[in-house]
Parts: sequence; structure tokens; C-alpha cells
Amino acid sequence: MLAQRTLKSLTKAVGVGLHSGQRVELTLRPAAPDTGIVFRRVDLPQPVDIPISAQAVTDTRLASTISRGSAKVHTVEHLMSACAGLGIDNLYVDITAEEVPILDGSASSFVFLLQSAGIELQAAPKRFIRVLKPVEVREGQGASEKWARLSPYNGYKLGFEIDFDHPAVDSTGQRVEFDMGSGSYSRDIARARTFGFTKDVEMMRANGLALGGGLDNAIVMDDYKVLNTDGLRYNDEFVKHKILDAMGDLYLLGKPLLAAYTAFRSGHALNNKLLRELLSHEDAWEVVTFDDEKNAPRGFAQLARAW
Repeated sequence: MLAQRTLKSLTKAVGVGLHSGQRVELTLRPAAPDTGIVFRRVDLPQPVDIPISAQAVTDTRLASTISRGSAKVHTVEHLMSACAGLGIDNLYVDITAEEVPILDGSASSFVFLLQSAGIELQAAPKRFIRVLKPVEVREGQGASEKWARLSPYNGYKLGFEIDFDHPAVDSTGQRVEFDMGSGSYSRDIARARTFGFTKDVEMMRANGLALGGGLDNAIVMDDYKVLNTDGLRYNDEFVKHKILDAMGDLYLLGKPLLAAYTAFRSGHALNNKLLRELLSHEDAWEVVTFDDEKNAPRGFAQLARAW
């Protein structure tokens, strides 16, 4: 049987929120089979559990935010991406503020936290959502067009193309395809950092956003170049971060996908719209398990290697 996964022990991190600038403590705890991933606002007078789902996403401006009632958790996508990359099914995420810490701006710190706690196989079958028919969402026309699509595929792969019209971005790779069956998430994707432009940062800070952002947790560019003295971690780090984000956004479905995702200039909003479109067509997907892990697509059976 291809089994569900949780952590062997709890692990903690402290950081600041990218947009809020608030100090936040994060505790990742093991969870029982079929719990799913549940964020817990433990700082509230009465702690609130927010289970992930496509419908739990209530704001997609600059990040993915999940809510339950008035309780919110912002910027969940990098931690969710790490969970997707390592195949974590069940997890409690205790958090002491309303935004997940940005740490180094990528998913690699979350990968390290999860792997340092150890990954445990559980006595329950891992459930996948297998896409049976293509589903697509589009917005805009001409130069403003963007789209995202899910197609049937025996495995999980993501293809993304960006178009920023900026010299520092244009000089790097604009398109990347990553396949869970042949690539290594922790090596190929997890280290790609979020990025922003100085002209936008000033405007965002005036609106109370990006208060915790800086050169130690983001790639920052002026009108011409990257300002980080250590440069880029990948020669196509910008588009790889878009893959990282997409993996996190899509994992908010609550189960891993068996599908091919392709996108052009997509973002958090369009990714969530794609999930809702998929769920609205009941003939476009099914839930599957694998009694014999040899029958599962490549990339899902083996535990990810430690660092």
C-alpha cells in the first residue's frame, strides 16, 4: 500500500511575516491519518483550527490566505509547497500570528524543518485526486492574457512560463517544467526565493504590506538588475519560484494531484480558480489509492532523501 505520511516528532521555527513584519512562532506537529493539513491559530483567546481546502482560500492578493470565520492565516503557499514536495498528508501547523514566517523566502527552510522532524508512514492509504479531463481557466486578452490548465497525466508535472519585461528577469530562463517522477523537489525547486521590485516595495509598504521583506528573504530588483550581492540560486530562479508557489497553491486542494499543470503568467488567484473549476466538474476527476505502491507513478513511493 502507498501510505499516508506525517511527522515523527514536532519541530519549531521562529521568524517574521513577509507582509506583516510580525514575529511569529510556528510549530509543526504530527497528525493522525485522514486529518489532512490543519493550521491552528493558537494565539487567539479560543484557538481556531483552519483545515486546508480550495474553498478555505479567501484572499489571493500577493499570497494565498486561508480563513475560518474571522480567523485567517496569510502566506501559506511556501509551507504548503514543501508539504507537497515531501508528500506530507497529515500535519498540524500551530501559529502565533496571522502570517506564516517567510524565513529565507523559499521553501527550503520548511523542507529542512519537516525532514529534521522525520517523516513517518501511516497505516492508511494515500488518496490522490486524478484528473480525467482537461480543465482550464483564462483571464485577460492580448498582452494581459494569463491562463492555467490541468490535464490527465500518470504522475505529477508542472510547466510554467513567465513574462515580466524586465532586463534582470528576461536574461534568465522564462519557462521551466518539473516532473515529480524524474526531478528532486528539494534540489530543483525548493530553494527558489520570492522576488519583488523596489518600485513596488515602496507602494506596498505605504499600504502596510512587505513590512518584513528584505534582501535576506527575497530577490529584490531595481529597474535594471538584481540587488542581492550573492545573485541568484538558480539561473531560472524566478520561474522556478512560480512553480514552487503553484505547488503550494494546488496542494490546498487537500490531496495530491495526478495531473499535468501548465500555466502562463498565472498566480495565486488563478491557481485557486483552477482548483474550484476542477471541483465543479465531477466527471473531470476521481479519488484513487494504490494497494501496491509499485503501481503508483514514479516520485510518490520513495521518501525524499534527507539533506
